[in-house]
Amino acid sequence: MRLASVLTPMSEENLRWASQCGVSDIVARCPGEELSDLVEVKNRLAEFGLRLSVLEGGLPIEDIKRGGPRRDEEIAAMKRIVRNMAAAEIPICCYNFMAGTDWVRTRLDAPERGGALVTRFDIDQVEAARSLTETADAVGEDRITAGELWANLERFLDEVLPVAEPSGVVLAMHPDDPPLDEFLGRARIMNSLEGFRRLVAYGDSPSNGICFCQGTFAEMGVDIPAAIAELGPHIAYVHFRDIRGTCEHFVETFHDNGPTDMAAAMRAYRQVGFTGPIRPDHVPQLAGEESGSPGYTMLGRLFAYGYIRGLMQATEPVEP
Repeated sequence: MRLASVLTPMSEENLRWASQCGVSDIVARCPGEELSDLVEVKNRLAEFGLRLSVLEGGLPIEDIKRGGPRRDEEIAAMKRIVRNMAAAEIPICCYNFMAGTDWVRTRLDAPERGGALVTRFDIDQVEAARSLTETADAVGEDRITAGELWANLERFLDEVLPVAEPSGVVLAMHPDDPPLDEFLGRARIMNSLEGFRRLVAYGDSPSNGICFCQGTFAEMGVDIPAAIAELGPHIAYVHFRDIRGTCEHFVETFHDNGPTDMAAAMRAYRQVGFTGPIRPDHVPQLAGEESGSPGYTMLGRLFAYGYIRGLMQATEPVEP
């Protein structure tokens, strides 16, 4: 396993902190479709002894999800990105199939331990999501069914997996967050173990993988170590976090302050032979960081690095 992180912003100070705390891999938003865009980011990270392992976010994929007028153009762009990822030796492309939104919360300042701030979701306050969600401007009156989403996903996989597989790039699907059956009039399909079973069975390709977001699977109410054991061969990348509650009402927690047995989860990754990047994902905002981006401030991330490294070391196989 390799400790990974997003850095917001990807400043020199944050890059140094990450390197000093034992991070080896960086997750970045797609900087553009050209090889030069990827190489520029990769070379900057290399100056700090870090490698670019995952592209996540910023992908041209919204019309692919909805079957919109730019679908074919976006599919062609995704093929270019995958080929350029291979040329730049970036092995994982993390995407999701939430149409019209990304991850959604209804409150960004819920209290956690010691007054730290975390995000919260409550289904009965869903209108608040229109103003709090990054992609709120994409939320309109159009609707989409589960059947349409599955058809659009299969079209995408049919087109892009044949490019990804010989390139050695894995497409890692992130679950819907929250994993509801429907959100703002649009169906969701990556919201259950059954959905992920259907996904990984499609196409029988090693490039058809999973981003195992622990917090979102916890929102589904599944047993986390058991889910890791079942989906393990397909897990390419891990978001390591926890929540308290259900998919309709939950709050995020410090990594060591939620209901999930995080040590058991780490042992499960060891048992399935997972060797990919694992990152803290969302973290609480600590004192003095209230003006930062909720879930993506740096001090809570530093705490998470140490916690995750401790679990990784504690579960390392003992040499005979």
